[in-house]
Amino acid sequence: MRTRSALAAAAAALAAATCLTPTAAAAAPRQPYAHAHACSPSVRIDGFSDALDKTTFQGAFVGNLSALAADEDGTVAALSDRSQLFSLDVRQKGRGAPSAMPVRVVDLADEKGGPLDSEGLVVDRDGTRLVTSETEPSVRRFGKDGKLLGRLPVPGALRVAPAGRAVPNQTFEGLTLQPGGRTLIASMEQSLAGDGPDTAGRPLVRLQSWQRQGRQEFALGPQYAYPVDKGLGVAEIAAAGDGRLLVLERGFTAGAGNTVRLYLADPRRASDVTAVTDLPGGPATRPVGKELLADLGACPSLGATARQPQRNPLLDNIEGLVVTKRSGGFLRLLLVSDDNQNPAQITRLYALTVRLPRP
Repeated sequence: MRTRSALAAAAAALAAATCLTPTAAAAAPRQPYAHAHACSPSVRIDGFSDALDKTTFQGAFVGNLSALAADEDGTVAALSDRSQLFSLDVRQKGRGAPSAMPVRVVDLADEKGGPLDSEGLVVDRDGTRLVTSETEPSVRRFGKDGKLLGRLPVPGALRVAPAGRAVPNQTFEGLTLQPGGRTLIASMEQSLAGDGPDTAGRPLVRLQSWQRQGRQEFALGPQYAYPVDKGLGVAEIAAAGDGRLLVLERGFTAGAGNTVRLYLADPRRASDVTAVTDLPGGPATRPVGKELLADLGACPSLGATARQPQRNPLLDNIEGLVVTKRSGGFLRLLLVSDDNQNPAQITRLYALTVRLPRP
């Protein structure tokens, strides 16, 4: 979601993004909670990089990045909410800062050749790209060359009013594919009109799933209610690898900056709320359970600087999340912030290590 601060022209961009010294990634540590870079007992920050900030690649502005996905060729696909899809060569020096260099960019468009408010991204097992747009909302399938191949069905209630009950610019913000490639899940950023909070006063947002039918196409599947912290929205979701989801919640307060929290959520015991008109539903309706992994504001700043007030100068408008490595209950994550092409914000990459609690 784009913040409401006024956009300004970016400073003169470099000809290409800078890449830090590449080296092979090391194995995940056993005790991130005992490390000086610990953010919580479950999460530590390995490093960050601002090398992509306010740069260009083949004439395209490298920013406005809202989603990341692992690609089949070893690159990381990075989605701009201005209808562009970059391929990044991402490296990490041991357990230190990540670096990235754009190697490809393709333009995306809707059926009429118009722009997308593109927010969520999955690289499907055949290499095609599934991309959400907040406008309708929608999930479209694109080829590697950016050619539009089709779109998935979306429940009427999730459409933006007056067609449905969704609030404009608060719809499909996250997208992930569960292990095995059979279940696709998209996350709404905020609640539908008419949906209330849970018993703890937390707003309930809907997670919509699709089940694969045949080799490629998806049909509508169950829908779940997820309790988001007050004042925050769901910015991204990612498959943890065992049926659970990593959920990135994010908010912004003028004069105080961003709040970014990483949760572990389990939809497997939640109720299907497709037929529930107004959440929370009855006492038999079970929302998705969640567990806080880390408030990223508690991470060490590692010398980061901010261009606007922040509780922790490390933080910015973090929107994208991808799992880059899984090993023995540990996950390596890469996160990215959306600078909104605003001089007061930064395109920043973050490398994190997460130790998953047992189910």
